[in-house]
Amino acid sequence: MSTTTLPRPRTAPSGPGSRRDATVDLTGTGHLLRFVLRRDRVRLSVWTGSVVLLHVYFVGALTALYTTFEERQSRAAVMDTPVSTMMAGPGYGLEDYTVGAMLSNELIGWVAITLAIFNVMQIVRNTRAEEESGRAELVRAGVVGRHAQGAAAFLAVLIADVVIGLLSALVMIGGGLAVADSLAVGAAITLLGVVFAAIGIVVAQVTEHARGATGLGIAVLGVVYMARAFGDMQQTHGSWLSWTSPIGWAQQMRAFVDLRWWPLLLHVVLVVLLLAVGVVLASRRDLGAGLVAARAGRADAAPGLRSPFALAWRQQRVALMWWTAGLGLMWTATGTYIEGLEDMFEELSATSPEVLEMFGGRGQLLGGFISVMVVFGMLLAAGYGIAAVLRARGEESAGRLEPMLGLPVSRTRWFAAQLGVAALGTLVLAATTGVTLWLGAVLVGITDPDLGTYLQAAAAYLPALGVYLGLTAALYAWLPRVAAPLPWALLAFGFVVGVFGPLLDLPAAVTALDPFDAVPRVPVEAVTAGPLLALTALAAVLWLLAFVGFRRRDLPVV
Repeated sequence: MSTTTLPRPRTAPSGPGSRRDATVDLTGTGHLLRFVLRRDRVRLSVWTGSVVLLHVYFVGALTALYTTFEERQSRAAVMDTPVSTMMAGPGYGLEDYTVGAMLSNELIGWVAITLAIFNVMQIVRNTRAEEESGRAELVRAGVVGRHAQGAAAFLAVLIADVVIGLLSALVMIGGGLAVADSLAVGAAITLLGVVFAAIGIVVAQVTEHARGATGLGIAVLGVVYMARAFGDMQQTHGSWLSWTSPIGWAQQMRAFVDLRWWPLLLHVVLVVLLLAVGVVLASRRDLGAGLVAARAGRADAAPGLRSPFALAWRQQRVALMWWTAGLGLMWTATGTYIEGLEDMFEELSATSPEVLEMFGGRGQLLGGFISVMVVFGMLLAAGYGIAAVLRARGEESAGRLEPMLGLPVSRTRWFAAQLGVAALGTLVLAATTGVTLWLGAVLVGITDPDLGTYLQAAAAYLPALGVYLGLTAALYAWLPRVAAPLPWALLAFGFVVGVFGPLLDLPAAVTALDPFDAVPRVPVEAVTAGPLLALTALAAVLWLLAFVGFRRRDLPVV
């Protein structure tokens, strides 16, 4: 009797760079997608609802406020200025400025910024952050393909973007706008979000840390936005530089003016290319590692790293550096436009006197311009502050807080360190806004007003910034599971009030919800102690509630 030995089956190697690894293994994507949608259902719903409600408000408000040709052309005169072009877009259809053209010109860019931030953060949260926490390794121990987690994160964001685009288009159609153009705007919004989701997939492969990946994605957004802004300012209806930006592609569709669909193909091609790059990069790195190797650290802690504040500062200093550099360059460039400010508004004095009143009247054009730019800068500083405070939530959910509290470190001391670094960074960005706006004006020979006026205009917003940080901290301390969406929703509302409030003639009961609304617009308005003291008291109460709540609740909440 003889036995036959069967040959051992050949198994393909599974390491990075192997033939098996070169394939796109999506096993388990469906299960992971359901998990992501279930875990992030509140976050996704809040972001989706906020963007859709923004369209609802704009369609209703613009339709109600601008009922005559003359009223619409007054708004067109505002949008025909270099500042508005930089902030909004190329300005198609200003000759006969319809409500649809207003939405296409003025809203697409800001919705793109909102979706870009959301999509990058959401992708990083469900890919790089999962690897950093160690959960991805446990998931991959099951029947899960190498690329399944990234695919599930991307599909979840894609579903949210499609819902946002479709509902926004239906809102515009319900408001009486053209069906084809409304659908085009909805498609553009969707694809802009998908582009930045694909960017999130790529940047998640670069660094080992979620903070670095998010910062890199936001930096890409800044470059894309500035390319669109400077490209539109170089030439009427945009220059070649505008075509280097996906945001510029969406606005170049000319919706509600002279609709053309083909720029959407550029978004599709870019998404495919970015996803291909993401797949290749993910196939060539180890799980948990980044393409850029982490720099080797010291064997022991440096003397300056032996406190919770020093640790928090080390974790956040790189992000603050990039924020400061990017905003500094942007505000320096903006300050240079002060040189031709009087000439820019000269023609508006006869045709659109209400535009002059928005900036404080003929004698206050310079001060009005400074105050508007400072508002915009403070909104960006508040955004940084919200993100910085919420980093404490990341430390807790990643499991790094409990070992820290096992040392001779109290809850209050650790929490104070996190909030202190966030407050310091916000203060730096507020000062950067004032200093670099002044620097831009000085570069073109405008030395009046002096630096003190710019700093005073920025300093007036510090109590309101304290309210934003205090609210975020209080929500994290008492309601950690819903801490992230609500402050961002308030900031989005503050942006609408601060930038578009004068044009939309919002009622006082609505604008009062914005902390910035009570701040005097220096140098157009004089500083009054009453509103600032009220904001300071509110900020103090919120910060106190935050510390009380953090001391009382269980840790961690994941």
